Amino acid sequence: MTTRTPAPAQVVFPALGTMAALLVTAPSALPAAAAALRAELATVDLTCSRFRPDSELARVNLGAGTPTTVSEHFAEALQAALRAARLTDGAVDPTVGSAVIALGYDRTFASLHPDDARPLPVARPAPGWQRIAFDPRTRRLRLPPHTRLDLGATAKALTADRAARRAAAATGCGILVSLGGDLATAGPAPEGGWRIALADDHARPVTVQGPAVAVTVGALATSGVRVRTWRRGGRTVHHIVDPATGEPAAPVWRTVTVAAATCVDANTASTAAIVLGDRAVDWLRRTALPARLVGLDGHVVRLGGWQPDSHVPACGGSR
Repeated sequence: MTTRTPAPAQVVFPALGTMAALLVTAPSALPAAAAALRAELATVDLTCSRFRPDSELARVNLGAGTPTTVSEHFAEALQAALRAARLTDGAVDPTVGSAVIALGYDRTFASLHPDDARPLPVARPAPGWQRIAFDPRTRRLRLPPHTRLDLGATAKALTADRAARRAAAATGCGILVSLGGDLATAGPAPEGGWRIALADDHARPVTVQGPAVAVTVGALATSGVRVRTWRRGGRTVHHIVDPATGEPAAPVWRTVTVAAATCVDANTASTAAIVLGDRAVDWLRRTALPARLVGLDGHVVRLGGWQPDSHVPACGGSR
């Protein structure tokens, strides 16, 4: 007699301007795991949101040029962003806030006008993460004058990591958390691993068999230039900014998916690859992280031991 393993239970809901998905290996653990996820989402929203005037990030940005003491959670998010900038030689830089706003991304993506007739302002390079003065011991921070931080990418990935760990600790079962394509796991995976669909848009339902990957431990992140796009001054722009120019990164890769021990590291690498464009393959090879890059014409490059695509029904998606 064989015992059939129950299918993972899941819940999906809007959060942080995208969709949050939570899967658990023990269906009875779903309420406790969901409470852990929602608590982490509430914390990061109040701490790091660019779109809330009462967020800590808004206060920090308004006080640019003046020293201030930040909370423990903000300090953790800032350190993750600074580490990402250091590891990518500035390809992922939290000081792109003003550049992102100049492109028109000054409100939640759902609230953006899809065709903004205003002309694009002259692009300027980001001030640079090296100019941020921060003491992790005292949590004292001073931004350069007229600098705005944008912690969105790394803060969302950090939240996925934190929520997965917190939910697993609360329930003792296997957990998968996906926040708009930033995916983290904790606890024991289901038999065969978590089957994750790979697509340009994580929010579209998986209606046909397509490329998928099995995740048994660690994290996965996908960055791309096809989903979060809008028009400004007659030009199509997207949300991933090249800090060196202040412009949207030149479109070379449609999507880049990276696997790593943490979602922060996976997201750092996938975002950097979009910014690096033609240099991404050599850079990713040096990291030795498993990666899958899809060019604008659909050709696929696999690195770091990423296996050829399997085509099976899957439980998740990418952004």
